[in-house]
Amino acid sequence: MSTVADKLAKKSSSKTSAKQVRLRLVYVDFWSAVKLSFLAAVALAIVTIVGAFLVFMVLQTTGMITRLDDLFKAFDDNFVLSDYIGLSQVMAFSAIVAILNLIVVTVLGAVVAGIYNLMVKVTGGLLVGFTSN
Repeated sequence: MSTVADKLAKKSSSKTSAKQVRLRLVYVDFWSAVKLSFLAAVALAIVTIVGAFLVFMVLQTTGMITRLDDLFKAFDDNFVLSDYIGLSQVMAFSAIVAILNLIVVTVLGAVVAGIYNLMVKVTGGLLVGFTSN
């Protein structure tokens, strides 16, 4: 039983000076995918926390928070935005978002590896070509 990938591999069998190897990816190790997705999630968490800090510092330095305070005081004299948006609140919120992203991205990596391993049984895997230069 030949697949479309096998037919394409036969069509592109032109002679080249570099040795070409075609391999089929038929299994993704579950724990390796979990570890890799966890590391990607850690990097995303660091970017989230640093980005939130930088955005807050830019907003505070440019005076946008005080301008929004003045805008909200026009509607309600008792509401002060800077009581709710401080550095500690912003960093706590970004830390919570980073932890939730850490969990979600790690679980998604595991789910994608599991789904790929199930779909390989139907599709036969992913044909990958390598060459030595």
